[in-house]
Order: sequence, then C-alpha cells, then structure tokens
Amino acid sequence: MTSSLNSGSPAPSINVQHWLRGDPLSNFQLGKIYIPVFISITCSGCGPALVRLAQLQEQYRDIGIEVIGIVTADEALAQVDAWVTKWLPNANIRIGFDYSGEMVEDWMNASLSFCVPQAFIVDRDGSIAFIGDPDMLDEVLPRVIDGSWRASAEAKNAEEERIAEGETYAAQIVS
Repeated sequence: MTSSLNSGSPAPSINVQHWLRGDPLSNFQLGKIYIPVFISITCSGCGPALVRLAQLQEQYRDIGIEVIGIVTADEALAQVDAWVTKWLPNANIRIGFDYSGEMVEDWMNASLSFCVPQAFIVDRDGSIAFIGDPDMLDEVLPRVIDGSWRASAEAKNAEEERIAEGETYAAQIVS
C-alpha cells in the first residue's frame, strides 16, 4: 500500500453530507489556509485537540485560517452533536459529518493515516502542506503561513516518517 495523498498533492474535495456547525463548505477558496482535522467522539485526545484547534483558529483569525472538524459515519449524529457541544460550547468551527465515508477514503486512507485526531493543512494554493498530529501545528502552521515549511528539511523528514509509519501499519492490518 502506498500513500497517494502527500505534501504538495492537490487537496481532495470536501464531501460531507451534513454540517453540524458552521455554514456548508463545498470547496477550498484559494488564498485561505484550511485545517481539516479528522476526529472521533471515542478518541480521548480528540476533544482537547479540537479545543486547541479552535484557539489556533482564533489566534490566526486575521490571516484567514479555518479549522474544519470531520466526523465519520461510524458515530451517531446525536452523540456527535452532544460531544461537540461539550468540547466547543462557544467556538466557531465548522463540523462536518461524513455519512458516506468519502472523506475517509479520499483523505485518511489515501494518505495512509489510520489514527485520529489527524490534521491536514491545505495551503493558500489548494495543495496539501502538512499531514500529521495536530500537536505539531504550533510549530508547523507559522511556517506554512510564511511559506518556509514545504521546502524545509523538517517537512521532508516529517513526510517520510509519516509515510513509513503508514506503510508499516497498513502492512500489519492487511496481513
């Protein structure tokens, strides 16, 4: 199994069937930076990650950073709504519910990402700048904003490590 969604790849479409929070979004606007993050209500780290992402969105509001939480069809809509309300009672983050599994297939599976929370940064040109743990965003996001991340040795190393881990995990679950 190989990763077909990597740093530099065009960002896949946003294919959610229901928006729990925020206005519907069908495509990325050039010139803005988006952070789609895949979350699950059964993941102990997803709530705190979402709270931190809301803080990042607020911190970079003037630059046009937008966080988008993506929840998959494995979870009941009512439970997701209650969970989001618990963790983000006042935050203004779009939360999309993916009934079809298209987002998981096009983003998570294509990038060999198997754990949540998983963040992606879609750069101003509509391409993927980063795939990884949301905890890395404090370090990575300022460098995406100033344009120094993608060409950096750290970005190349992070990408190589992510792909190697994904390939190893994929080989284990297939065998």
